[in-house]
Amino acid sequence: MNGRPLPNVCYAVFMMDAYKHRRHAVYALNYHFVWIPRRRRRVLVADVATRLDALIREKAEEVEMEILELAIQPDHLHLFVSASPDWAPNQIVHRLKGYTARALRQEFPILLRMPSMWTDAYFVSTAGRVSAETIQRYIAAQSTRA
Repeated sequence: MNGRPLPNVCYAVFMMDAYKHRRHAVYALNYHFVWIPRRRRRVLVADVATRLDALIREKAEEVEMEILELAIQPDHLHLFVSASPDWAPNQIVHRLKGYTARALRQEFPILLRMPSMWTDAYFVSTAGRVSAETIQRYIAAQSTRA
């Protein structure tokens, strides 16, 4: 634009809407995670699913992540989060899987029959502003499936 920067007002409006701010960082990092119980067992049901939801939300708050969408299916879960640049995706998923595995196996002894709660594998994808809405619709639609 003629070599001149946009007025600060334009920057401010755009930045407030799309990005999060910290003292030394401006960011928009959204991650879509999917992971499954060991041997893809259908154990994420009833009280286990309810408690898993609560544990994930608890840990997300502790590490200052915003849960944009969470869908727990009997044999897998989808988690869409907005995270700070302090956390790499592998750190996020390992913290959540470790924390939830310990707590769920303590509270639900039936889960002790499994060699471990979660597989080591997981899926992660980054999402920009536009595709974030698509991912949220997809995850929300997963809740309607049996």
